[in-house]
Amino acid sequence: MKYQLLILLGLLSMAARSQSPTFSVTFPLSKSVKPLDGRVLLILAKTDKPEPRSQVSDAVETAQLFGVDVNELKPGQAATVDASAFGYPKRSLKNIAPGDYYVQAVLHKYETFKRSDGHTVKLPMDRGEGQNWRTAPGNLFSKAQKISIKAGGGQSFAVVMDQENPVLPLPKDTKFIKHIRIQSKRLTEFWGRPMFVGAHVLLPAGFDEHPDAHFPLCIYHGHFPDDFAGFSETPPPANMDTTDYIERFKLHGYKKIVAQEAYDFYKKWTSKEFPRMLIVEIQHANPYYDDSYAVNSENLGPYGDAIMYELLPEIENQFRGIGQGWARFTYGGSTGGWEALAVQVLYPDEFNGCFAACPDPITFDAYTNFNLYKDKNAYYAEGPFRRTPRPGQRNYLGQVKCTVEQSNHRELAIGTHSRSGDQFDIWEAVYSPVGADGYPKRIWNKLTGEIDTTVANYWREHYDLMHILRRDWKTLGPKVAGKIHIYCGDMDNYYLNNAVYLMEDFLKSVQNPVANSEVAYGDRAEHCWNGDPTQPNYISRLRYNTMYVDKIMKRIEESAPQGADLKSWRY
Repeated sequence: MKYQLLILLGLLSMAARSQSPTFSVTFPLSKSVKPLDGRVLLILAKTDKPEPRSQVSDAVETAQLFGVDVNELKPGQAATVDASAFGYPKRSLKNIAPGDYYVQAVLHKYETFKRSDGHTVKLPMDRGEGQNWRTAPGNLFSKAQKISIKAGGGQSFAVVMDQENPVLPLPKDTKFIKHIRIQSKRLTEFWGRPMFVGAHVLLPAGFDEHPDAHFPLCIYHGHFPDDFAGFSETPPPANMDTTDYIERFKLHGYKKIVAQEAYDFYKKWTSKEFPRMLIVEIQHANPYYDDSYAVNSENLGPYGDAIMYELLPEIENQFRGIGQGWARFTYGGSTGGWEALAVQVLYPDEFNGCFAACPDPITFDAYTNFNLYKDKNAYYAEGPFRRTPRPGQRNYLGQVKCTVEQSNHRELAIGTHSRSGDQFDIWEAVYSPVGADGYPKRIWNKLTGEIDTTVANYWREHYDLMHILRRDWKTLGPKVAGKIHIYCGDMDNYYLNNAVYLMEDFLKSVQNPVANSEVAYGDRAEHCWNGDPTQPNYISRLRYNTMYVDKIMKRIEESAPQGADLKSWRY
């Protein structure tokens, strides 16, 4: 009997220790009288500076995150975050060690969309912030509060989301920078509600003084721009604070360097020698990401056509673009690098050259550092007796920051159904077919990494840019020869150089016609190297709008059709 009692006490003690804390998360009636849909995100951090919600990342210092979906959550009704909630980097609340923490909760709001394909889905519509759950206007959140989790578990904590992210101001027009926003007929029809695309347009010097001039157009693709960046009519103050430090470049005072580069660009832009043109940054944030990847997609809708056949004509009509393919060029880095090459490949007659820097994987034979078609698992290289985690990010020395699995589990904690608004999820949302539930078909099991070969085959035929070029070279080759320029650091943080190597081999091999392309690498250069070996990358990455100009002008001179306007804009 004595031993049975000891065993029972031991089991009870183990049960007590296995109990996890429970969090009851609510919002007050003052923040919404209506029930809300979305995802409740609960963050635990060891410090409240910055706020816990700003500490979630792929870095080893990340805060802890848990997420639960809520549907029609009423004011005052509790969303429960307990041991069953999926977490990152710790999988469950039961794995959280006793100690002091700062806790904060966020409600990332979802809207209901009744799409034209017959599916009804709940997604977080962008609200002018560039698809960011931390700052999205209207999202509710709590102030960080200090708690103490004790050994033995079983504690309950109440968290009230009584704060709300404010509406963001719209950018204002200046002499040189104009803003345009149109409702897209194509996207509105697809999404079943008004949908808009927009752009920030940098006008050339002398635009008003030369009303008869028409201009070439360059699209600078990239992530969501809240305004046209990197252009300033005033120099930085001489006494500007230079105590800021950017770890990536090991530099103090980088903000002043950025400000000086913006002013230097203004001086070049307005100089007599600089060619007069329009530079456009597109705003196409959507319910899945901060931009659409500028292509048509089963899940996102016809963004490629909306941009190409609705937005660009409006821009060229308003701001006197030449409006012909020989006078359009495109460039960008990372997401923008993929987009630059993609629109050149998918709309080959509409552009006369692309400059793709550090592009997202341009062939899925090297989907970062694994083969999407031949490997069985995205998270592990698997042998008969061992599984090796795949690295997800590295520095120029090859030191690993996180694994592919860790990044994907962070996304899964932020949002189910590809709704994290982050990198792997947007690739999935753009490239995948629609699933039976209306959300993107998973390219792999988000928990385990097991790859779905059927979905991978769909990706290949629709968005693998090297495969498309190879498959269709007989018809595509004559339209893109001489137009493709690709640049990448050979120590890209996300292993994007691997796909570039394969693309380079392909472009060198093709005949009838030869590709006449350019591929260059930065020695030991990390992500965002964009083709200038004479400057450190912390400088060259700020010069996208000037570094390809000479090549653009040469291409125009070589390829403009007879009778083309080569003079009105060269004042």
